[in-house]
Amino acid sequence: MSYQAPYKDMQWLVEQAYQTQQLGNLESLQDFDLDLANAIMDEANKFASGVLAPLNMVGDEEGCKFSDGQVTTPTGWKDAYAQFRDSGWIGLALPEEFGGQGLPKYIAQPVNEMWLSSNLAFVMFAALAQGGSEILLKFASDELKARYLTQIVTGEWTVAMALTEPNAGSDLGALTTKAIPQADGTYQIKGQKIYITYGEHDMADNIVHLVLARTPDAPAGSRGISLFAVPKYRVNEDGSCGEFNDIRCTGIEHKTGLHGSPTCSISYGDNDACVGELIGNLNQGLVAMFVLMNEARLSCGMQGVGLSELAFQKALQYSKERVQGAGANGQRVAIIEHPDVKRMLLNLRSESFALRSLGYQIAALIDVTEQSDDEEAVKAAEKRIALLTPIFKGFATEQVNELAGDAIQVYGGMGFVEETGIAQVMRDARITTIYEGTTGVQSKDLVHRKIRMDQGQAISGLLAEMRGDIAKAPDNLVNKRLSAAVDQLAQVLDTTVLNPNADLAQLDAVAVPFLNAMGGICCAWQLARLALTAQESKAQDEAFFGNVEALAEFYSAYKLPLAQAALTTVSLEQNGVAAYQF
Repeated sequence: MSYQAPYKDMQWLVEQAYQTQQLGNLESLQDFDLDLANAIMDEANKFASGVLAPLNMVGDEEGCKFSDGQVTTPTGWKDAYAQFRDSGWIGLALPEEFGGQGLPKYIAQPVNEMWLSSNLAFVMFAALAQGGSEILLKFASDELKARYLTQIVTGEWTVAMALTEPNAGSDLGALTTKAIPQADGTYQIKGQKIYITYGEHDMADNIVHLVLARTPDAPAGSRGISLFAVPKYRVNEDGSCGEFNDIRCTGIEHKTGLHGSPTCSISYGDNDACVGELIGNLNQGLVAMFVLMNEARLSCGMQGVGLSELAFQKALQYSKERVQGAGANGQRVAIIEHPDVKRMLLNLRSESFALRSLGYQIAALIDVTEQSDDEEAVKAAEKRIALLTPIFKGFATEQVNELAGDAIQVYGGMGFVEETGIAQVMRDARITTIYEGTTGVQSKDLVHRKIRMDQGQAISGLLAEMRGDIAKAPDNLVNKRLSAAVDQLAQVLDTTVLNPNADLAQLDAVAVPFLNAMGGICCAWQLARLALTAQESKAQDEAFFGNVEALAEFYSAYKLPLAQAALTTVSLEQNGVAAYQF
């Protein structure tokens, strides 16, 4: 089965995000309307299904090969990258000034989802190019922009993010990579990094490593970290690749999934000849790197959406083809006729649909922050994005792991057989809850930085919007269920999460259940709002919009109660974890 983008779903949800965030009122987006969005999505679907999807299993089966410091990507990878680069997909949402297409995020988001569904391992370089370019745009000198940006935006060169070290993972303050000042204003880089996605490969002429390192007189901890541009090949004055920059790949990881994406260990400056250039100010590296990390976290959330959609498509097709058991009339039927199989398929369908809607709304909010002249609107959008980012990243990736299990269950015994391809989804999905900040990291960020730090202002605004939507049809059964969940959330916020006397360690112990509750309520809210719009539009397409209503009802009955149960756990945060002695 080859992936096909759920074009009708995407088209409608893009339209809803465009209208909800009032992007049509922004003067700078007048040339980027829904007709353009639909045309670009149509072209992206052709590339995703025709070029990338056929290589997905190839990458999984072959994996990358490492020999003498060199990484060889799977069969077809180099040619697909050349097509991807030459078609301009890498710079889709990056400035035209540097060779990009300059498109808004609300258009780029569904396109990114197509890449992630069709071949996640292949396109992992794309989020790095986007985030790396945004770092350079915001923090780099004009000289550095001129040296690197066009080549990155056009895909001539790729970007690698070098944060993690053998003894410094999420605790970046412990990193030891050195950046020693040189007389010419550059820095000698020396150290080791691990888990570097596309840190070495054979697809592009050069790889620009964004390296976190510490200068000799830097303050201890995270306050002393700076960011450097460290190309694999030094850049000549004319912009071409020069001599080798003493960057060596020492190995690649043999991973559970994402076999086609090389995850590298890199050694910088073994011969004391690795040169880096400072990006931004000294000791401000984390500030800059968080631009890329936030981009990557939103991309991770979309990875959850993309892989959930792929799992749904595979399970749906198999359920229609597999004949097993008898129906109500005693005749043998395809397993899609069995109620429990329908339940699992709707679990997949409703969650991916709701999370897709949430992801598209976030993309449209980013456009507001980048394109609006209304300072109040920009501030409100920034707060909402900051609040939703850990929820979206954490919940979407946790859900895809559950949903991949459901998809395998639909297959039955054949789901445990590699040749069906569904097991690859499970293996590829597993890392999404871990990289770019684990679910535990996201949940602590949500509870402490995004809710307690601003004394609940941002989340109060979100709850007010939810209640406003509920008020449009208060007697609707779906809305009644959502209203009860929102009321319970508000109570837990007041008594537990925002309690000034709360035990912070005990809050940490229930932070993940709280994030999952927030994710479930946000998804139920998206579906409830969409169902109201669908009801108004039902005469146009009864089957499609009737299904949207059914998804909202299913989610409120089967999924929303799980969020409410998680809130109950949060309210009992004093029990269990602290008492047990390991």
